[in-house]
Amino acid sequence: MLTSFFSKSKPINFTVAVVYMLVFYMLVGVQNIFSQSFLGILRETGVFILLLLSLILVNFVAKRNELTSRNAYKTILFAGFVSMLVQTLQNDEVIIANFFVLLAFRRIISLRSQRETIQKVFDATFWILVASLFYFWSVLFLLVVFVGILLYSGLNLKTLLVPAVAFLILLSLVTTGDLLFNDSFYTIQDWYQASNFDFLAYREPSNLIPVAFLLALTLWSSFFFMVVIQKAGSNLKASLLLVFVTLQAALFLAIMAPTKDTSELLFFLAPLAIMVTNYFQMLHDKWFREILLGVIILLPVVILIWF
Repeated sequence: MLTSFFSKSKPINFTVAVVYMLVFYMLVGVQNIFSQSFLGILRETGVFILLLLSLILVNFVAKRNELTSRNAYKTILFAGFVSMLVQTLQNDEVIIANFFVLLAFRRIISLRSQRETIQKVFDATFWILVASLFYFWSVLFLLVVFVGILLYSGLNLKTLLVPAVAFLILLSLVTTGDLLFNDSFYTIQDWYQASNFDFLAYREPSNLIPVAFLLALTLWSSFFFMVVIQKAGSNLKASLLLVFVTLQAALFLAIMAPTKDTSELLFFLAPLAIMVTNYFQMLHDKWFREILLGVIILLPVVILIWF
């Protein structure tokens, strides 16, 4: 049984999720691999390593901060969600930006310890701003930083000014690098990406089916996640609330994204995997859980074969 296998947190469970995602990453990019140079293949290898590290971060953050029980649901769910969105596996900038956003999320969640608050806020802001260099609208996750500050530190002026310091430091580094390598100043035009509200690509069955499924799953699991938040202790409640805020920021990013090809939904998948894992943990109907997990694992296969 799938649910029995992934209900445990062992190296073999994690390995299965990694191999699953690797297979889809290679199948989606197989046509490009043979036409690329050696440096191109190295780049694609590096991008997959970042995708793998993203999976590791989702697993680590959820376990370390008790966002889920100790199981492998979150890893196979994240791998399955990513593999559903074929365009995501082909968008290197989104994968890189999402990795840095997850690094930031790790630091924000760790604010619950009430230690090294200034350093953690600086790190989280810095990583989000780095992500925005690859995908501008990642900057929306700064909202999660400020919500984290309010939840764990309150209205502390010193802490609230830290993101501005992180911005100035990154700006000076980027400007210096641009002057050294391009002999020009890095400007707002280089950073900003205009929004595009053309959702025509979502009409394609290969995009419409997984997006409709993910949105339905989000609405359904959100109801149960709110119950989990209400029942959680005060410290854990704040962390779970941050997961939900991150999901909202990711949805807003998807709306504001410069290109609508479903790759912009990658930022949405880590918090969704955590939420659905909590739903699985609450679900008493074993057969329904088995069917739902089976659909999540098999849907990418169906999309890849038929579309």
